[in-house]
Amino acid sequence: MADTFASRFAAVRAEHGPLAWGLDPSGAILDEWGVGDTPDGLDRFAEIALGAAVGTVGLVKPQAAFYERHGWRGFRTLQRLIAEARSAGLLVIVDAKRGDVGTTNDAYAEAFLGADAPLGADALTVHPYLGLGAMGTFVTRAHESGSCLLVVTRSSNPEGRGVQSARDGAGRSVEEELLVEIGELNARLAPGEIGPIGAVVGPTHMEPTLDLAAVHGLVLAPGVGAQGATAADVARIFAACPDRVIPSASRSLLGSGPDMSRLRDTAEALAVEFREALPV
Repeated sequence: MADTFASRFAAVRAEHGPLAWGLDPSGAILDEWGVGDTPDGLDRFAEIALGAAVGTVGLVKPQAAFYERHGWRGFRTLQRLIAEARSAGLLVIVDAKRGDVGTTNDAYAEAFLGADAPLGADALTVHPYLGLGAMGTFVTRAHESGSCLLVVTRSSNPEGRGVQSARDGAGRSVEEELLVEIGELNARLAPGEIGPIGAVVGPTHMEPTLDLAAVHGLVLAPGVGAQGATAADVARIFAACPDRVIPSASRSLLGSGPDMSRLRDTAEALAVEFREALPV
């Protein structure tokens, strides 16, 4: 069994803090940086952003869609970014939010998880709305390869509230049920330890409260910075499991580009905030 994502996260957290830098090259960012919203501009973005991230943070989180929109060259850039980031000691969370059934899930899992995956990441986001039980291959490959599966549970966008807060006949909401299922799955896969299945919980919509510690896994917390959440918000909301939360920011950091030293300084300042708010 490979070493776990949880153990690798603990190591980088001790050195750099828990912040994950979202490397999301939207067309607007590429234009603002003056590199051009083209495949060549995307390559230049990846080179600058990765150069700024190494030694500044311990994790990066590229959103796959911003690379895919550039076609095969975008996929090539994403593949290279993942490989170079991991070689440099960064943990890579690919934010792809995949999720389907049967052989389609098998193919997604083979693409992103495991030593033989062409886009092999340390962690992958998925959505569970075809049923957590349909994620079998994702779960197996994540567990066997020491990767992590991050299941969208409570997102940071307001449009998701209607679905995620809907209640079943027993009065339990969809998001509450997901956390219970994830916790039970982790208890089977890694009893007494932090399991390979985590949750995505945005810190911008936290009513009603959720039993986050019961997940027995890591929690990705997007929505920091441009979406309004602060380090203090994250510390308060995840007080029951402060060592398991991975806060993520993208636009608020990338706005300092393309100057690499400014990017480093901006990211380091936020990383310091999280090291202080969520001490080891």
